[in-house]
Amino acid sequence: MQGLSANLVGFHLGVVAIRVQKRITLEISAAPYYGEKMTEQQQQEQQQLLANQTDYLEVGVHIATKVKSPGMKHFIYKTREDGLYLLDLKTIDSRISAAATMLSRYNPKDVVVTASRIYAVAAAEKFASIIGAKFIKGRVTPGIFTNPNRSDYMEAQLVIISDSRNEKQAVKEASMQNIPLVALSDTDNSTKFIDLIIPANNRGRRSLAFVFFLLAREVLKARGEIKENDEFKYKIDEFEAKTEARPAKSVEERL
Repeated sequence: MQGLSANLVGFHLGVVAIRVQKRITLEISAAPYYGEKMTEQQQQEQQQLLANQTDYLEVGVHIATKVKSPGMKHFIYKTREDGLYLLDLKTIDSRISAAATMLSRYNPKDVVVTASRIYAVAAAEKFASIIGAKFIKGRVTPGIFTNPNRSDYMEAQLVIISDSRNEKQAVKEASMQNIPLVALSDTDNSTKFIDLIIPANNRGRRSLAFVFFLLAREVLKARGEIKENDEFKYKIDEFEAKTEARPAKSVEERL
């Protein structure tokens, strides 16, 4: 699989990445799974996934919200009876793979990872540590990417956020500096200024741990630091938050 570049790079396996007006648009062929009987073609595609379909389903990475933002509607596979949207598993998998390839092209010291929600912090911090990136816990303070006179100023070539709603300042700062943005996005998230969207349940503890686990593993593989999955020495549990959050009143924490 070829990597993403500043202008034009093609991704095989149904992924084509095009930089349009300095922003990346990905078009990925979607195919539903969700425990339905698969065709022979879908069984072959299953073997090409980064993780087993069952593992994706068990952590609820596909379980979204009841709200649909304009930029996220084409990532939705179907709506559950209770009104929750379900994200397409193949697209989630393809985007994680594309993001890992993209990340592997950057010096890790130039990559900044942000997270503000309690479940995202543990997963994102572990991910940043493994790939050697910088990490910002909590809300990004104004000027951190734009004001060199600040003591906490960071020069970033790529920013990864866990939630565009809670990390609005990171989006604003990065867009002002034309820094590419990768975002884990649920169906209710804004996609404005986001270069590469990873559609996912970005509130669930297990979902976040699984996505960042896969990202970390695939980045190391893309860099050539490991060759096989079993060479990745970390466990998914290491990405999971150990602190219990307050009970959700709606769909805040679905898994």
